[in-house]
Amino acid sequence: MSMWQAILMGLVQGLTEYLPVSSSAHLRIVGELIGAGDPGAAFTAMIQIGTEAAVLLYFRRDIKRICVAWWHAVTGHQGRDRAARFGAHDPDARMAWYIALGSLPIVVLGLAFQDAIETHFRNLWLIAFTLAAFGLVLGWADKRGTHARTLDEMTPRRATAFGFAQALALIPGVSRSGGTITAGLIMGFTREAAARYSFLLAIPAVLGSGLFELAKAVGGDAAPGTPGFAPTLVATIVSFLVGYVVIIGFLKIVSTFSYKPFVVYRIGLAILVALLLLGGVLEPVGNLAGAV
Repeated sequence: MSMWQAILMGLVQGLTEYLPVSSSAHLRIVGELIGAGDPGAAFTAMIQIGTEAAVLLYFRRDIKRICVAWWHAVTGHQGRDRAARFGAHDPDARMAWYIALGSLPIVVLGLAFQDAIETHFRNLWLIAFTLAAFGLVLGWADKRGTHARTLDEMTPRRATAFGFAQALALIPGVSRSGGTITAGLIMGFTREAAARYSFLLAIPAVLGSGLFELAKAVGGDAAPGTPGFAPTLVATIVSFLVGYVVIIGFLKIVSTFSYKPFVVYRIGLAILVALLLLGGVLEPVGNLAGAV
């Protein structure tokens, strides 16, 4: 991967990570179109560290408040009974536990299906299908949802449901934010509440996955075809800079408008990918999957 390709991939990652359109699908598609091939699940995970760094910066006050409240709860500052340690007296402490609970599904399923994630799930026919199918589900959820619940109404069951929805994003085309936001809308949360929780829930999963793949790459165990250190670093920095701007705009948009434009975009992109596959412009299985 050349530097200009790395810059473009970082730009794509930053523009699409928080939108319900699947950044991993866009990286997979754009990589093929610009001649860089399939950048692979490892590259995708590593440059997502950049966009998650932007989340950490934007939500730094919320994150600090949640972490401090959790620490006070588990160390007994809010009471030494079990309920107090699990945040019975502080919604921020409860939120920390909900994020931890919601992170479990993607960790377990990510490890269980690691080989498929790096190979079979990256087939462009599957990506075209998931883009369209989950776009329709998002549109249905946005239209049918009550848009009434706030994050103060989170429960362990709802946190778990959010977690399994996020785990669906292990398949490129579903979208991490799209999956969690759709689940939130189905459960009656407001658009803004679902989006904000999606950002917070993604932090452990994305950073964990990115650092795991980074450690493998440093140890010489990167998947075949994974771009080198310099292009990956450049793409990560670009994704951070672009991603921070996108967060601000996205939260303003979802507070005012519906998700219909994203639904239309997803379906349009799915149709375009299918046509490019039929025309032989794109190959269903990229260089990485073929090398495994």
